[in-house]
Amino acid sequence: MSPSGTPDVDSPYAIFRLLVALLLSTIGGVGMYAVVVVLPAVQAEFAIDRASASLPFTATMIGFGLGGMLMGWLSDRFGIMLPVAIGALMVAAGFGLAGSSAGLWGFTLGQGLIGLLGSSAFFAPLMADTSLWFERRRGIAVAVCASGNYLAGTVWPPVVQHLVETIGWRQAYTGIGLFCVATLLPLALLLRRRPPGLSTQAAAALASSDGDPAAAAAALRTAAAVSRPPAPRPQGMSPRTLQTLLVIAGVACCVAMSMPQVHIVALCGDLGYGSARGAQMLSLMLGMGILSRLASGLISDRIGGLRTLLLGSVLQGIALLMYLPADSLMSLYLVSALFGLFQGGIVPSYAIVVRENYPAAQAGTRISAVITATLFGMALGGWLSGKLYDMTGSYQAAFANGIAWNLVNVAIVLLLLHRSRRPGPEATLRPA
Repeated sequence: MSPSGTPDVDSPYAIFRLLVALLLSTIGGVGMYAVVVVLPAVQAEFAIDRASASLPFTATMIGFGLGGMLMGWLSDRFGIMLPVAIGALMVAAGFGLAGSSAGLWGFTLGQGLIGLLGSSAFFAPLMADTSLWFERRRGIAVAVCASGNYLAGTVWPPVVQHLVETIGWRQAYTGIGLFCVATLLPLALLLRRRPPGLSTQAAAALASSDGDPAAAAAALRTAAAVSRPPAPRPQGMSPRTLQTLLVIAGVACCVAMSMPQVHIVALCGDLGYGSARGAQMLSLMLGMGILSRLASGLISDRIGGLRTLLLGSVLQGIALLMYLPADSLMSLYLVSALFGLFQGGIVPSYAIVVRENYPAAQAGTRISAVITATLFGMALGGWLSGKLYDMTGSYQAAFANGIAWNLVNVAIVLLLLHRSRRPGPEATLRPA
């Protein structure tokens, strides 16, 4: 804490907030993974094909993406506590709705609500908020925060699978919703403080706004005015062009990423190994993803976000190629572990790239926009993999499809790296 009582960047208080954000992301991320685990049970109960059974996941990820933009916008204007509190209530409501649904569309609606106004608050907005509290170790801090999403994927699948086997998927959903609201709301209250980048005048205006949205927005515009200005042409292009390329790259990499993450449980069932084995592989995959995210954070602090993104994308493509011949239980465990280890650092790298090229006042909105694209990629890829399975009777075409999309991502990152090396004062922007 500074002598004035205001928490500083890289301070012990910033580390405390990071730990709270990690816990929030771990609990709030359950909505993305519970639906993957219950996919076989839902398919059997509703008597639907694999593509239809994948629609709730698609709705979750589309909602997650759109909601992330909304929650990022709210975070930029009112602080992170408000979107996190809304998310806590909506996760519980979504699980309740999905658990009591009479058919596929009710279940899909509940999952969409979880994504749109629930889990979306616990990923991109938290990463953006974390990036405002760190300077010297921003890469590893953002990576730690992003690891909560994968920690959720490590912890929750075995828990959900156990609940499904013992009490049924409907009761499991009800219990998860109650647990989330009981834990997430108290944690949200720990994030009341505004980021240290606010000027004294803006902070005072915000404090005197008495909850009035117009006054609060004016305070934040004042804060933005005193932020360091962006370079006019980051990476030698307009800010909109760079944002568009990052969005396309985000879609492409996550269409590729979604195949193993969404369908590994169903794949193991098809091969005769059972859904429980698939849940274990998903947990292993995302557990290794935590190590990957932490390592990528350390790497990005040294070589930058773009080079770290390229490294992760190339390694992800290698892992997808390794899935093609894998059909034994041991090989699937091994490749799933490698896939998690290779690709885990990709998504947080986008947050670092944005912070290296745009001002702090735009962090919540711009990071959420790019993360939204990655989630749309997950949604599209999850459905498309199921459709290709229904058309061909196997997942080989789905893996090949993922490899093709991954190549698109690699090409975009190589283009941005090439432009960043071009001479000239406007080629790059110093981190805000």
